[in-house]
Amino acid sequence: MKRLTTTKELHTLRRLNVMFEDQLVGTLALSKDGLTAFEYSDNWLINGFSLNPLSLPLEKRVFIPKHEPFDGLFGVFNESLPDGWGWLLVDRMLKEQGIDPSAIHRLARLAIVGNSGMGALTYEPELDSIAAVSIEDLDILANKCAQVLDAKPIEDLDELFMLGGSSGGARPKILTDVDGEAWIIKFPARIDRTDIGLMEYEYSNAAKACGIEMPETRLFSSKLSPGYFGVKRFDRSITNGKTKRTHMASVSALLETTHRIPNLDYQTIAKLLIKLTSSMEEVHKVFKQMCFNVLSHNQDDHSKNFALLYNNALNVWSLSPAFDLTYSAGMMGERATTVMGKGKDISTDDLYECGIAMGVSRKSCIKTIQEVKEVAVPLAEKWR
Repeated sequence: MKRLTTTKELHTLRRLNVMFEDQLVGTLALSKDGLTAFEYSDNWLINGFSLNPLSLPLEKRVFIPKHEPFDGLFGVFNESLPDGWGWLLVDRMLKEQGIDPSAIHRLARLAIVGNSGMGALTYEPELDSIAAVSIEDLDILANKCAQVLDAKPIEDLDELFMLGGSSGGARPKILTDVDGEAWIIKFPARIDRTDIGLMEYEYSNAAKACGIEMPETRLFSSKLSPGYFGVKRFDRSITNGKTKRTHMASVSALLETTHRIPNLDYQTIAKLLIKLTSSMEEVHKVFKQMCFNVLSHNQDDHSKNFALLYNNALNVWSLSPAFDLTYSAGMMGERATTVMGKGKDISTDDLYECGIAMGVSRKSCIKTIQEVKEVAVPLAEKWR
């Protein structure tokens, strides 16, 4: 496999191969106007699947994205790029090597991600990186993360980059192995309360108690706080001793829409699920998650906090387990995803009406709202 040996080569990179389990999915190529075109390989057209049935159907043609919202990149590829914390680490790494991060286009950033991104897609040629590192004391890593957030010089930046350079979200985190399986462990951001890890852990347990599908979660011990929240990755699994990657795409990526501006309603998510899964069971899952988010005051329910997984063996899409559940005030007191067009002051009647509009039965709406309310309202009161 061809590799880039220095970051200097990123400036001349114009093409990348998109891979899935060592199979060539297709090619990304940078156009003169800065757009990143994509074309499926001939073999993938015969034996593969659509990465996004809405914007990248399995067809023999060159797909051209729009400039917005992902700077000339299709959503499923933008999904591979780090966001927030991971982006900050990449920029710090580039600056240390004398490279202006603003001069590096997104195709080059995908080469930096290589095979370390979220989901199943990998990219070649990838940038050579240092060997994998092991986890040391989590409190030490948390302090290093805080130094990066404060823009202070830090030793072992390569170590932090290897552990979290491909991660998304605003909070510092590491991608690591726990008991031989892939996990994400989060640390507080600068504006976070010190017990944010405990909060997210309790939210994950409350969601499970409501019957919401959740990955395995843990609270890892700390001498500096009540603990660090950890979650087992659902885009990775172990089969016969080998790690298997699962193709995933957020609602943001599938709809080719930004998550930074509130522009989504829960009915839109339900319609997307019907289109891709043809399953009311999946719609009921997102209805229950909507009830939990509203009643537990999680207002950061933007379009990247909902994802779909693709099972290539069964040729089916499904809603992913829930993630990023915490108490959140939202933007200007408004939630990111509206309920019947409302971003605040949402009542149980609104939840009921939205459920009915989604196609959920009257009986299921009433039962779900009541069951979730009993768990979520006390949870919100505790962390308010």
